[in-house]
Amino acid sequence: MLTTQYVPGSVCMIDYGSPDVPATAAFYSGTLGWSHHPVGEGYGFFEVDGKQVAGLGRLTEEGATPAWMVYFHTADTDATAKAVEQAGGTVRVPPEDVMTEGRTAQFTDPAGAEFAVWQPGDFRGLGMVTEPGSLGWVELYVADPAAIQAFYRSVFVWRIEDMPMGDLSYPVISPAEGDEQSGQGGIVQLQPGDRAHWLPYFEVPDCDAAAARAQDLGGTVRVPAGDIEGVGRMAFLSDPHGAPFAIITSTTP
Repeated sequence: MLTTQYVPGSVCMIDYGSPDVPATAAFYSGTLGWSHHPVGEGYGFFEVDGKQVAGLGRLTEEGATPAWMVYFHTADTDATAKAVEQAGGTVRVPPEDVMTEGRTAQFTDPAGAEFAVWQPGDFRGLGMVTEPGSLGWVELYVADPAAIQAFYRSVFVWRIEDMPMGDLSYPVISPAEGDEQSGQGGIVQLQPGDRAHWLPYFEVPDCDAAAARAQDLGGTVRVPAGDIEGVGRMAFLSDPHGAPFAIITSTTP
């Protein structure tokens, strides 16, 4: 499971690039119960009970589409950038300092999915995960889930283990320093016509109610709420800008 005890290769941050920050803030605040707090020119944080659960910024790349960006912890952003290139990925945004908060870079993996890394300074990462209103899981959607694993193993030294799910297997990713309880995401077969991407799951107290709120606020339900035994009840949505995300009411152990 996700944790705020960040180690190299673990999910540590997520933010959204938007063409209309006020509209995006209103949608996610209404859907997930977040409050939005600007902290600088064009950037701010979503919070729950005073804890940071996501970031929101204005799109700055020419031709970029609204989307969620998943960040992984690194002890050395520059070294990770070199590892990405050596493994066949692309450095989209070179390593750069964010004042004294940390050092970041953004990449595209060989399948076309975008992701980022964060080397902490004053800011370590999200203040809350796995609780209602916060990030609970991530998934990578690619055309060839088996082929992409070598790239991420090379860059982050992830453990990737297949978990049986009915007649299929579900590759679960964990940071190298984690234990058997440190799974943080999965790798999923991309649907025809879709583009490779990382998908965030946000925990909600009531999946059906949150999906209904998203629709009322201009979002789209792509896959209606459904149960997965031993996991929880989840739905797949798109926000008014078309960016995909998922919500889940996890099964209590």
